[in-house]
This record gives sequence, structure tokens and C-alpha cells, in this order.
Amino acid sequence: MRVFIELAYDGTNYHGWQRQPEAITVQQAIEQAFEKLCGEPCPVLGCGRTDAGVHASYFVAHANLPESANSRFDSLDQLCFKLNGVLNGDIAVFSIQEVGEKAHARFDAKERSYTYWIHTQKDPFLDGHSARVFGDLNLDQMQKAAQLLVFKGDFAAFCKTGSDVKTTICDVRKVEVERQGHRIKIVVEADRFLRNMVRAVVGTLTIVGKGKMSLNEFQSVIDSCDRSKAGKSAPACGLYLARVDYPIEVFTPKSL
Repeated sequence: MRVFIELAYDGTNYHGWQRQPEAITVQQAIEQAFEKLCGEPCPVLGCGRTDAGVHASYFVAHANLPESANSRFDSLDQLCFKLNGVLNGDIAVFSIQEVGEKAHARFDAKERSYTYWIHTQKDPFLDGHSARVFGDLNLDQMQKAAQLLVFKGDFAAFCKTGSDVKTTICDVRKVEVERQGHRIKIVVEADRFLRNMVRAVVGTLTIVGKGKMSLNEFQSVIDSCDRSKAGKSAPACGLYLARVDYPIEVFTPKSL
């Protein structure tokens, strides 16, 4: 049976989502938990990759449950409960539900949304979960620059150099920048994202907010398709994968 696993994680102690030879990752932690419960390996594939230190308030992975799951658990809800009991506190599984046998957590996703958090005052409760920016930021200019990013086209200027991608074309459908007290929330929605894309966008928007880049210059960065023209990537700690949308036909009634 193929299932979708809905989860969230604090990425602080992990070297990203995807398995690494000599580093602990979220994928590894979940696969180890499944194997402990089911008594045999259960590979898990995620809806995408997150870099070291990046978080997910919502993430989807898929797996083919081994036959042993049928005899060990009465329902997928029970499996979910047991899985949470095995995993560390920085990973939480919300649900496990049956999907079509060809459903794919990554390739079937039709839209994703990331949230990036910035704070401009020292706050001990945000350390590791939001990026500290020193000095004032011009929110109005950042909002105007953000709207220049809403289009379908080439986002190579915000793609990590050397990334192995067939195309740098993305359909960015929304970029919002809003202030919440001494915090700034940036939301980016698109059909797909390039590696390091949101952090590069935020790093460049921050330069605009500090008055060191005009709107015309920001547009020139986009048009250049040159990563070296954009700003430095914002810290990983402020980034969260927040939403992944799928067509309704991907799902089938839940059973075990």
C-alpha cells in the first residue's frame, strides 16, 4: 500500500531532508523509525529537499508500507501514533493516508509555499527559528520589489550555482511581505522552486529594504539570470516549507 505521510519538523539538528552519507537527516530519522516499527526497511521519498537548518511546518512524503504493517497495526492512525512515539520531539507526523499506487509526493505536487521569517530586534525566543536583521527595513520598497517576482519565467538569478536542474523556469504566483511587530513575514508561492531560491530572493529583498538596491536594480538582477548579481542567501533558520498542494484524485479512501 502506498501512503502519503504529512509531517512537520524543526530542521535545526538535521542536515536537511535528504539522506547524507555521514550526517543525520530527517529522511533517515523517519526511515529508521519505520524500520523499528515494521521490522523491515521502508524507504520514504519527500516532496522536495530542504537544506541543513531549514524547517517545515508542513511536509509530505510517500512510502510503500511493507506487508508486516498489516499484521502489526490495526489502522493507519495507530501507525501514525506509534511513529510519533519513536521519533524525536523535533519531528511530528500529522497523518498517514492511503493514496493511489502511482502517487508521488514530489512529482504530483502542483503548488508549494514557503514562509521566511525575519526579526529586527533581539528576541531570545526566535533564535534558530527566524533570521535577525540589524537596522531598519523599508517595508514599502520590499513589497514593491516582491511584486516584480510574480511572473512565469527564468529565475536563474536566484538558483544556487552548479545546481543540476533541467530548467530554471518557474511560475511564481504570489510573493507577500508583511510586518508583524518586530518581525517580517515573507511568503512565496510557486509551482516549483529552484535550489536555494527563496533564501536568495529574501537575501536580495533585504538589500532593497536597507536602501542599497533600487527597484530598477532589482529588476535588472531578475533579468540578468546571473546568481552573482543577486544578494547573499538569507540564513537557513528563517525558512519554512509551509504548504504543498496535490490534485484530489491522488487520494483514495484510507484503510490498512
